[in-house]
Amino acid sequence: MTAIVVWGFSLTMGPRIIHPKTAPPTILYIHAFVFYGWLAFFIFQSVLVRTHNVRLHRTAGWFGVGLGVVIPVLGISTAITMNRIKVVNHDPGAAGFMLVPFLDIACFTATFALAIYWRKKPEYHRRLVMIASCALTAAAWGRFPFIPDPVFYAGVDSLIFLGVVRDWIVNRRVHVVYKYALPAFVVAQTFVMYTVLTNQQYWLKISNAILR
Repeated sequence: MTAIVVWGFSLTMGPRIIHPKTAPPTILYIHAFVFYGWLAFFIFQSVLVRTHNVRLHRTAGWFGVGLGVVIPVLGISTAITMNRIKVVNHDPGAAGFMLVPFLDIACFTATFALAIYWRKKPEYHRRLVMIASCALTAAAWGRFPFIPDPVFYAGVDSLIFLGVVRDWIVNRRVHVVYKYALPAFVVAQTFVMYTVLTNQQYWLKISNAILR
């Protein structure tokens, strides 16, 4: 996940954030810091479990709860801010495409909330946190020039599918979390891409109202 995010955003971070022609809004820098911070925290927590520091993992987890609560608010705010700029710059697809980051945040929020709810059930908790983190890689996958826009969500699903493969190899069965989460992601992603690519008028009305 980290490799995908770093590689994907490295293709656009230079001209958009590090050496921009026009200074981007401050919220974009905060967004980048928090989202990279989530990945770093996810790795840190995984290392604690791997090294059997479960007590510290649980204590640090409350920081993760706070960070995870910030992500949806920051993600939606950033999406609206950046798409308003695109509308001002006469980007015809800005209003419709805003549904994509909305879905990413919805997928993260749903699985993250369930991970908190089942925090005392490790087999559920760890898979849900992993899936929530995978949801945040969509923007990175979308930046790869060799992946067409309609199918970039396949990258997110492939990361989750690696968890399915791991379960099958190690446990000889797939955990129920994957059985529900992965199909739900695919259905939601298909619906969103259909809505965006066909410029469904009902969503354009909603999106334009949000962007005003």
